[in-house]
Amino acid sequence: MTAGRYYWCLTHGRVEGADERDDVDNALGPYDTREDAQNWKAINEARAEAWKAEDEAWDGPDEERDDDA
Repeated sequence: MTAGRYYWCLTHGRVEGADERDDVDNALGPYDTREDAQNWKAINEARAEAWKAEDEAWDGPDEERDDDA
């Protein structure tokens, strides 16, 4: 198995190593550790919050933006 390559399989609802994957189109990753793959949702939510904060720092909060301009 490729070291440090773990995926969260959406089909099976479990962590799978790179050599265990049978549904490559329905997986999230790669993650460096099994624990990271297991915690994919928290990692993705944290990334989304960080991206939102970066967007707001660039554009201002969503409530203040005028997308029609």
